[in-house]
Amino acid sequence: MNIPVNTTRATAPANPAQPPLQVRGACPHDCPDTCSLLTTVENGVATRVQGNPDHPQTGGVLCNKVSRYTERTYHPERLLQPLRRVGPKGSGQFEAVSWASALSDIAARLKAIAARNPEAIVPYSYAGTMGQVQGESMAGRFFNRLGASFLDRTICSTAGGEGLSQTLGGKVGMRVEFFAESKLIIIWGSNSIGSNLHFWRYAQQAKRDGAKLICIDPRRSETAEKCHEHIALLPGTDAALALALMHELITHNWLDHDYIARHTLGWEQLRERALQWSPERAAAVCAVPVAQIRALARDYGQCFVNQQPAAIRLNYGMQRVRGGGNATRAVACLPALIGAWRHRAGGVLLSSSGLFPVDKAALQRPDLLAGRAPRTINMVTIGDDLLRPSSPQFGPQIEALIVYNSNPVAVAPDSGKVVQGFARENLFTVVLEHFQTDTADYADYLLPATTQLEHWDVHSAYGHTDALLNRPAIKPLGQAKPNTQIFRELAAHMGFTEPCFLDSDETLACAVYGDNIDFQQLLDHGFATLKLLDAPFAEGHFPTPSGRCEFFSERLAAQGLDGLPEHLPNHETPGSSNEFPLAMISPPARNFLNSSFVNVKSLRDIEGEPLLEMHAQDAAARGIASGAIVRVFNARGDYRVRAEVSVRARPGVVNGMGIWWRKLGLDGTNVNQLTSQRLTDLGRGPVFYDCLVEVQLSAPPPAPI
Repeated sequence: MNIPVNTTRATAPANPAQPPLQVRGACPHDCPDTCSLLTTVENGVATRVQGNPDHPQTGGVLCNKVSRYTERTYHPERLLQPLRRVGPKGSGQFEAVSWASALSDIAARLKAIAARNPEAIVPYSYAGTMGQVQGESMAGRFFNRLGASFLDRTICSTAGGEGLSQTLGGKVGMRVEFFAESKLIIIWGSNSIGSNLHFWRYAQQAKRDGAKLICIDPRRSETAEKCHEHIALLPGTDAALALALMHELITHNWLDHDYIARHTLGWEQLRERALQWSPERAAAVCAVPVAQIRALARDYGQCFVNQQPAAIRLNYGMQRVRGGGNATRAVACLPALIGAWRHRAGGVLLSSSGLFPVDKAALQRPDLLAGRAPRTINMVTIGDDLLRPSSPQFGPQIEALIVYNSNPVAVAPDSGKVVQGFARENLFTVVLEHFQTDTADYADYLLPATTQLEHWDVHSAYGHTDALLNRPAIKPLGQAKPNTQIFRELAAHMGFTEPCFLDSDETLACAVYGDNIDFQQLLDHGFATLKLLDAPFAEGHFPTPSGRCEFFSERLAAQGLDGLPEHLPNHETPGSSNEFPLAMISPPARNFLNSSFVNVKSLRDIEGEPLLEMHAQDAAARGIASGAIVRVFNARGDYRVRAEVSVRARPGVVNGMGIWWRKLGLDGTNVNQLTSQRLTDLGRGPVFYDCLVEVQLSAPPPAPI
């Protein structure tokens, strides 16, 4: 798609009489809500972004972040022309160049590397946009044709996704709107008010109708304090809690034996394991009162006794530890034990993304690999991978990195090593971006990309079951181009002549779902609801190999892994180190989304500055008061930040609120200076919340001479 270039920021066309328009779109950010947007355009300028009242899941309501999207689009620091590095790596010093010059030089550099070994070229991208078109469509075609290394995109949700797939058969679950009818809602590992606002609306409706809300989270979040009960367990102990709940369901016979017999696999094995997990044992592991565990089990079991729907909203916070996949498996077993799936308002929801019939092969064209099988680089371990020389075991040294839809210098773990890797003078780095992020500072070429208001896209969701279309509301600002167009033009400069590189964005948008969803409905209404059963597993029919909820996974057993869910202690178990006695989690600041929106002034003003939340007990033991600058450290590095003594932190756990850009930190670092590159039990995911630290008052800066 060739979109005319708008070389101004927000200057209106000459015709002042043009009536205002409202353009339907979709929020592109990594959030389960995937809202439908209405953008008001006056004289070619977007003046307001609001929620679409015609979309039931959005209901006309947006979060504080996206409601300020025009501030982001017209930000004075928006990148609007290609830039070439002129200073040292990381200095952020660039000069303007033409698109033709930039693409010609990039292509020449990539050709030279590919001639030696194309696997020395690595793409790095994630969910800066969740769009199927601007995400991995044309980019996937480009890297497949090139023969570049694959990227294992694991940095967020793969442990939970794999755990769910091994138990339920995929990223499937109950429909979010039916939470409004539930009588018990367990919010497990989620600050829904900040990260799943529209689910919270349904939970509040259920609460008004008499439902009980229970939050399980190490942090006393905004959501936890508005629930009837908060269970503040230690990070990484969720599987122990789930197994203890099973213990109580079994010993009190709060079980739907008919559902278990007809629709589950491995019950006898699971029963034997669960009976090893008394509430007392789990309480010792989780560091919560035994009475809380018994009461939670009673509330859940009584829903079976009284034939009332019980629902679990599971989220990704609890799976960012060593045993995150097994913890997800354990929690996902619970609804089948009490027959919660019989009710449309019962069951569990972690992700609905597996329900969307996306034709990834049509978008990314794996046939362009032509039989090649490139190596795979895990994005979680990019710090180590960038510092690794060529070897027979790992393949060629990474010589070129193409970054889009991500900010790895800020968001990847063990960021001290990530920075060392990006600082290599012999690493050729190209970054597609809206702003000069931490990662952009290390680019050799910085290419201006369009925002959501300026391009076509199609979106699935992982928190509801509607597909959405995004129309461009305004012309691209300056010389910005959609990701698709950048990779189209780069393919042409590389000499790639396959016709698929000429497909327009509208053609790609039509290909996302093929014949599975009526594209005309997306054009006419902006969204289309998947046709699904209200209670998808009321009669079993799980998308597992057995068709049952698999308490025991024969697929995992065949890999030599435990077929049953089990509690796996953290890599860095709380209480295991005298040197680093505090566990640290790094939940997102409410007004940021990963590292997006950090540079939007109005939102940053609300957040104030990076903070470390500490319980009064831990702070007092170290002589720390609110407002003090502290040093948080472990063997991987140290991070200076302001402390806040807060009831949001539980004893023994500190909360390093993220994810701030490093350049906005006191010493040019952020909380990921402390997190590790180790991986989860399933899904090869990150362990951001599996991290031990110590905290001490920061030494004052030296006096000036």
